[in-house]
Amino acid sequence: MKNIFNLPLSTLLVTACVLCACGHPTEVSVLSPDHSLAFTVHADGNGALSYQVTKDKEPVIDASRLGFVLKDQDTLASHLEIIGTRSYSKDETWETVWGEEKFIRDHHNGMVISLQEKGGSRRKMDLEVRVFDDGFGFRYCFPEQPALEKFAVADELTEFNFSGDHDIWWMSRSTPYYEAYGQKTKMSQLDTAYTPVTLEGQDGRFYSIHEAALTNWAKMNLVPSGEHGMKAELTPWSDGMKVYAEAPCSSSWRTVTVSPDLAGIAASRIMLNLNEPSKIKNTSWIKPGKYIGIWWILHKFQYTWHDGPRHGATTKRTKEYIDFAAANNIQAVLVEGWNKGWAGDWMRNSEGFSFTEAYPDYDFDEVMKYAQSKGVQMIIHNETGANTNHYLKHIDEAYGLYQKYGMHYVKTGNVNMLMDGKEEHDGQYAVNRFREIVEKAAHYQICLDEHEPVIPTGVNRTWPNLMTHEAIRGQEHDAWETDGGNKPEHQTVVPFLRGLAGPTDYTFGTFDYSNPANPQCRVRTTLAKQLAQYVVIYSPLQMASDDPSAYRNVKAFDFIRDVPTDWYCTKVLDAVIGDYVMTVRKDRNSEDWYLGAITDENKRTLNASLDFLDAGKTYLAQIYADGPVASNESNPTSYSYSELKVSKGARLQLKLATSGGCAIRFKCLE
Repeated sequence: MKNIFNLPLSTLLVTACVLCACGHPTEVSVLSPDHSLAFTVHADGNGALSYQVTKDKEPVIDASRLGFVLKDQDTLASHLEIIGTRSYSKDETWETVWGEEKFIRDHHNGMVISLQEKGGSRRKMDLEVRVFDDGFGFRYCFPEQPALEKFAVADELTEFNFSGDHDIWWMSRSTPYYEAYGQKTKMSQLDTAYTPVTLEGQDGRFYSIHEAALTNWAKMNLVPSGEHGMKAELTPWSDGMKVYAEAPCSSSWRTVTVSPDLAGIAASRIMLNLNEPSKIKNTSWIKPGKYIGIWWILHKFQYTWHDGPRHGATTKRTKEYIDFAAANNIQAVLVEGWNKGWAGDWMRNSEGFSFTEAYPDYDFDEVMKYAQSKGVQMIIHNETGANTNHYLKHIDEAYGLYQKYGMHYVKTGNVNMLMDGKEEHDGQYAVNRFREIVEKAAHYQICLDEHEPVIPTGVNRTWPNLMTHEAIRGQEHDAWETDGGNKPEHQTVVPFLRGLAGPTDYTFGTFDYSNPANPQCRVRTTLAKQLAQYVVIYSPLQMASDDPSAYRNVKAFDFIRDVPTDWYCTKVLDAVIGDYVMTVRKDRNSEDWYLGAITDENKRTLNASLDFLDAGKTYLAQIYADGPVASNESNPTSYSYSELKVSKGARLQLKLATSGGCAIRFKCLE
């Protein structure tokens, strides 16, 4: 391709770089607002479509193919010409309903590149590109046209060909529900990977590849391609097709974030900016918060989901949880196993689930009225067994009932390898089913915590009632996993891999490390690391996972009481993927700051500069640290508490035990 930096800036931003003999451009480029990042689209002499990207005039992504293979049609990737372009720019700041920042700046240059086949049926396709200072997104758009009405995508040809064999962190698609460990390999050693993936470049930069605004399309995965490349691999339907479409329509955005450090990767808001603004006008009922639940005691097999002598979800126990929540700044209570359908093989017999009828020892009406009287929300668990046909048949009755009691939260479960016995969890079918549930929930003013979902792609901006997702190997694995529980490195990878996709319902907060049913398995962190994760791993709904009895008369629980889940701003101070993370966040509703630092299996000392604190203010640092003899294996509950007055510019030395952590509240004294 031509060196675009030899051309005038106005040419790069608005018009074509190179013209063919017929007057149509063969190359067009878009520059980021700071001019450091350039995205160039090229249609060669044969009409093959590709793109390349440079950063600070250095190659970042080499020539990479674009286009599709369509069923029973010619490939829509060659014999194309650029017949027109439309450039635009935006620089605006919008306010989030909830999130890691209160305000997000959307600053980009964009272009719609109109393409058409040179011959044949003269099919048309647009490529829309938006370039930000920290990365870019592009999507395919199919305008309404006689030559391409209804069509099926057999394969997407999009490539990401990097300039070197970078190190890459990725999750294997062979593990269902995105519940895989992140692993580090060379790009050349990649298998089929979920996105996001995060690259540690040989050029010293960091990159993340994901997608945004996944709507009526199939999830994009990545497979190896060429020497240093990856290719899009869409999750297929059961018949092998990837997407069934009807013009006009668009794919989701393919996104790449570029940063000199991990902090920039974590701070990027490209994915949210590529989603549409909220479709919910009145969002006053959508509120972040913390919750406890009849959950951990089930996973440790102390009690059962189904009714019987050890049934967990009883009226008495639930009211005790409600009382504890009301007294301890906990906004909601989750109850699993309250409803009929859990007995026997419920995955096979998922139509036995009722979403309105409770077991005899759980008085639904009494519990709901009691929670309402205490000012506590109930997070009502709806396990579907991935039978969305059954769920959607009863959803109006269920959500209408919950709304009647003033309850605004539902946790869905979709435990089964296939949706409705046939389709994968992140294929086009499931994407559309999940969206139907989200929109139905919005109608009844219900917020959702989705488990076994499609991984988030920023849709929560458009539908802010979609508050959080599992899609992770979370803390439930510490209760029964055959390998003994999540390895200490895992939590230090999450913020820069799965966490880049959006809110993560990891469900930490365990204080009682005993597990009589599975003594070989327990939480593999210190207690201080459990606290620190409330800052390091983001979700607007955060669980305090343990039974209330584990928290009583334990000073460390004060941090869980205090820590918010809605933030004014967020910064990663220091991190190495797989080793350690130190993150700070400022409360959206006060002047307080919070710090969380965690490490892997190695103990280490981190130095925290308090330059993030607001100038001219004094803070009381309430420090929850690993005790002198703390160890995730031999002494996980050892911690110390201390207080210290600090201000901007001070430094703190944080000593972390093996799989340890440190959690600090900086309480503003002014």
